[in-house]
Amino acid sequence: MLRTLERRKFPVGVLRALDIAEAEGETVEFAGKRYEVLEAKEENFAGVDIALFSAGGDASVELGPAAVRQGAVVVDNSSAFRMDADIPLVVPEVNTDDLKWHTGIIANPNCSTIQMVVALKPLDDAARIRRVVVSTYQATSGSGAKGNAALTEESKTYLETGEVQQSKSFTYQIAFNCIPHIDVFQEHDYTKEEYKMVNETKKIMHDGIKVTATCVRVPVWYGHCESINIETERKLSPAEAKKLLSKAPNVSVIDDPEKNEYPMPLFCNDRDETMVGRIREDLTIDNGLNLWVVSNNVRKGAALNAVQIAEALVKMDLVRVP
Repeated sequence: MLRTLERRKFPVGVLRALDIAEAEGETVEFAGKRYEVLEAKEENFAGVDIALFSAGGDASVELGPAAVRQGAVVVDNSSAFRMDADIPLVVPEVNTDDLKWHTGIIANPNCSTIQMVVALKPLDDAARIRRVVVSTYQATSGSGAKGNAALTEESKTYLETGEVQQSKSFTYQIAFNCIPHIDVFQEHDYTKEEYKMVNETKKIMHDGIKVTATCVRVPVWYGHCESINIETERKLSPAEAKKLLSKAPNVSVIDDPEKNEYPMPLFCNDRDETMVGRIREDLTIDNGLNLWVVSNNVRKGAALNAVQIAEALVKMDLVRVP
């Protein structure tokens, strides 16, 4: 989050770093200066214009309203407020206007949802999407630093011994494996992660779009991949889809089968845009397309989207400028 603010030259007057009580007194670096960490409690939000939360659901539920009471506008990275009807769920390339009705808290969507709706928006505007079938291939960093640590440790152990003990972070070994299980199982045997994609997409895109998802954890550190099949009201050719996507904000089309060019996690470490490729017609239905979408899940899927929301708040004069 700090690196993203600095890289995008966000107009920070004063930075205030808040964390758990045990971290008070530590320091963080931003724009060449060091800032002392304070405890995240209500009085320490006084005078804050925008509070970027990356604290987990329980902390957000407690501290989000506290920050609002002190006059801050909260952009929350957790799932705590996403499906609250009174709180906007925003991807700036898709539904910035929803910021106009915020009452102090704005929710940052799930990482896998964000990159999907960025790719779907221009196609939906042009041909109205009826149905989406998406399968995700999600990096271990999506479960936090411990996920990446597990992949590193398990891979090393497996290569050295040929065996891996019970994973410390996942239901099964993640090294050299794919796990079709992210978050807890819920109704109809879909996982919570899959329902996030279904419900968040409908809220963000403001229509009755039908979505079904299968979410899979894969042994990659950074970069979520998605295989997306869409059915539209009118026929949309691959050529038209490529043209629409190439003009869409923060989208990069990488699609040249003759040269073996397509998006991969390998490309996304230092990229903010959502990459789209393998754009082709679904030959089994009249109005169908297949897409392959890749994006950095800790950038566009988290920190970048939150900072873009903050940028939009400033641009739309919905918060004081420092």
